[in-house]
Amino acid sequence: MAYDKFNILTSSAVPLPIENVDTDQIIPARFLKATERVGFGDNLFRDWRYHPDGSKKADFVLNNPTYSGKILVGGKNFGSGSSREHAAWAVYDYGFRAVVSSFFADIFKGNCLNIGVLPVQVSPEFSNKIFAAIEADPKTAFEINLPEQTIKILQTGETETFDLSGYKKENMINGFDDIDYLQNIKEEIVEFADKLPY
Repeated sequence: MAYDKFNILTSSAVPLPIENVDTDQIIPARFLKATERVGFGDNLFRDWRYHPDGSKKADFVLNNPTYSGKILVGGKNFGSGSSREHAAWAVYDYGFRAVVSSFFADIFKGNCLNIGVLPVQVSPEFSNKIFAAIEADPKTAFEINLPEQTIKILQTGETETFDLSGYKKENMINGFDDIDYLQNIKEEIVEFADKLPY
C-alpha cells in the first residue's frame, strides 16, 4: 500500500517530553482487532487522552489547542515494548508525518518507515533545543529535509543531520512500501531472472 511521498516537511510540532513511551501507551492492546490502517488515530494515546467515561483529559498535549502540527516530538526511547505495527498506524492515521526523538526502539522505527512516518533520531542536546523552542513559542516551525537528511529549527537556524538507510530514504521520497518498490523494479527483476542458468 503506497503512502504520501515525503520530501521536505515544514510544520509546527506537538511536544511529548516523556521517556520510554511504549507501544501499549501509543495504542492500547484492546484496539488491535482491526487489520486495516484506518481509524487508529482516534485511539492514539487513548488512555492518556481520555477518561474512562470518554471525556477528554484537558492536561494531555493532544487535547491542548495550543499545540498542533505534523511533527510529534517524543522523549528518549520512543516506541519501546511490543512490536505491534498498529502503533505506527495510529501515529500516521492521527496526522503525524514525522516523529522526533533522541532514541527509537528499532522495531517501532522500522514499522514507521514501512508506512510513511519518518522517524528522526537526534542527539539529546538537539532534542532539548527542540523542546525549548516549542516551550518558548508553541507555533515555532521546523523543517525536516529528507533528501538532505536534516532537521532545522527555523526560528534559530540550528540544524542537525540524522541517519537513515538509503533504501528506506528512497522509498519514503517515492511513497513506496516494500511491495511498491519491488513492483517498480519488476522489469529489472525479470531481466536478471532471464540471465540465470536453468
